[in-house]
Amino acid sequence: MIKRHKLPPVNLESYKPLREIVFETIREAIISGHLRPGERLMEVQLAQEMGVSRTPVREAIRKLELEGLLIMLPRKGTYVAELSLKDIIDVFEIRAALDSLAAGLAAERISDGELEELERSFLSVVEAAEQNDLRSIVDTDTIFHDIIYKASRNERLIQIINNLREQIQRFRTTSLAFPGRMQVAVDEHRKIVEAISERNVALAQALAQEHIENAENIMLESLKKSGQWTGK
Repeated sequence: MIKRHKLPPVNLESYKPLREIVFETIREAIISGHLRPGERLMEVQLAQEMGVSRTPVREAIRKLELEGLLIMLPRKGTYVAELSLKDIIDVFEIRAALDSLAAGLAAERISDGELEELERSFLSVVEAAEQNDLRSIVDTDTIFHDIIYKASRNERLIQIINNLREQIQRFRTTSLAFPGRMQVAVDEHRKIVEAISERNVALAQALAQEHIENAENIMLESLKKSGQWTGK
């Protein structure tokens, strides 16, 4: 049985509703890998660790189950969802296509202001990588791609990406944590920025697709080494 990691107490002075704080705390622990695939979660223990009642924990678990991050097994309990090989491949196939489309559209439609925003975001990615700060590079990487999605001017595309956000964030953390991946990702980001700034649609599409495919390969390699996928 996998030993479960404890969660920190939540900030009860936050302006957010307690149920939202509890949900975000558990969700972040799953996405960051603090709670690993296959780990069992128990309402009583989670409530004690976070310093809250069982009610917001129960609500968070139900919501996370709907998002596919948790799975409830009859007569066995609640577990962090395993990383299915097929699920990983499916998500990366969709994301490679969507990111390629978004980068191409951004190369056509990005405003001067958004281009400056993208360049500043890239510098933040570089800084986070230089500091070897995984949390910061995940956050800055997310912002970088969100700017490209926004610049695509395609609301349907953005909506589909948002529907995959939880899975993408979970995979992004695992991929970027792999030794050497941060530095390679920085170079890939730089090339994408250059292609978009040059309004080179075809190149932006190709580079964005390559970036996601490389992330997928690293993700699979990482999970092979750690034994964290089910292979189904």
